[in-house]
Amino acid sequence: MLAEAVTTLKKWISESNNIVFFGGAGVSTESGIPDFRSVDGLYNMKYKYPPETIISHTFFMKKTGQFYKFYRDKMIYTDAKPNITHMKLAQLEKEGKIKGVITQNIDGLHQMAGSSNVLELHGSIHRNYCMKCGSFYDLSYIMQQEGIPRCNCGGIIKPDVVLYEEGLDSNILREAIKLITHAEILLIGGTSLLVYPAAGLIQYYHGSKMVLINKTVTPYDKEVDLFIQAGLGDIFSKL
Repeated sequence: MLAEAVTTLKKWISESNNIVFFGGAGVSTESGIPDFRSVDGLYNMKYKYPPETIISHTFFMKKTGQFYKFYRDKMIYTDAKPNITHMKLAQLEKEGKIKGVITQNIDGLHQMAGSSNVLELHGSIHRNYCMKCGSFYDLSYIMQQEGIPRCNCGGIIKPDVVLYEEGLDSNILREAIKLITHAEILLIGGTSLLVYPAAGLIQYYHGSKMVLINKTVTPYDKEVDLFIQAGLGDIFSKL
């Protein structure tokens, strides 16, 4: 049955030049970055405060030092490299098949693999801005600082990542909706489809080739046109 599903997916991909990929944490787990909800994920680690609290806007503003301790320790993986899924998606873009990658991840691995049209719904660890003057700082600056990273003007630097209590960038949302609305194939991978508003984006797809590849079951398994319960690496290595 898995072989049949892969054959169908390969056929659909070969026949299409308008594919959009929508991915979550499962895309990067094979690069050594833990997801949030698995047994080994961030939600199951023990800290003084729950991860949801630590990575909230309120916590960042009130306990910035503690936020950065957790952020550097558990959300930044400087040694992570793109895996087969990232590489294959970049290749399919170069072949003119993939029109865009919409990701919930903040690690920048899609760009590192060579994908150019990447919409980062939740921001990126590679972009950081001073809250006072708006100056830009890269990830290496954040990692070199101890405690709370500060700008030359004295302002606190904030990562360009969407924290709990913060809204998604409206321009990125608009672009994502546009891509999904016009896609022939919507390829969804490595996401539980539980995080909103991101998960709600797939409702903008109006085609008949919605593919979901995920290790665990999701609320949408029976609604998609092709569901493959497997690891992304297993499937993308066969494409």
